[in-house]
Amino acid sequence: MTRRWPVTGVLLAILWLFVRGVELTPQRLLEEFLIGLLVGMGIAFYFRRFYSDEASVTRSIRVAPYAALYLLTFLWELLTANVDVARRTLSPSMPIEPGVVEVPLRVRTSLAITTIANSITLTPGTLTMDYAADTNTLYVHSIDGSDHEAILEPIRRWEDYALVIFDEELKPGDPAPQVQPTEAAEDTETASAAATAGGESHG
Repeated sequence: MTRRWPVTGVLLAILWLFVRGVELTPQRLLEEFLIGLLVGMGIAFYFRRFYSDEASVTRSIRVAPYAALYLLTFLWELLTANVDVARRTLSPSMPIEPGVVEVPLRVRTSLAITTIANSITLTPGTLTMDYAADTNTLYVHSIDGSDHEAILEPIRRWEDYALVIFDEELKPGDPAPQVQPTEAAEDTETASAAATAGGESHG
């Protein structure tokens, strides 16, 4: 076993990189990581009494590959999204269909939700607009909302890794919650059905 607060401090330093949106150069990454480490260690030490004193070395070793995969996947999405947005900027004729996509989440801890929400916002072309706590759903604005699966696919991969990293109840590969129809949509469907029934009875 090892003390938990230094591990928490390192995790906060990594989270700092996501929140800051660091330029992808070795020097800037190192500089921001050291700043995040300084801030993260201070916060983790100050709040160390709120969680257990020790963390399992075995669990840390098990989580490390998932954290690395999360980071690599995020960097890949960051690169490809930058290229895509640049293409759209240089070719105004390319179709742009902005839209908002509902993303019901499997992760439930605040830190996991925040990490995924920030990863979405830091990826060019997408923005986390809101979070509904009652349904555990993110609302994501995309520069091209015509293909929902293309938007959801990287988010689901991040979730698979986050489920392990943050020791969530669900496991990678577990099915994602289905998008529930909004109240407005349900009211519209009810009104439409009533109108149809009324038309048939008069007919």
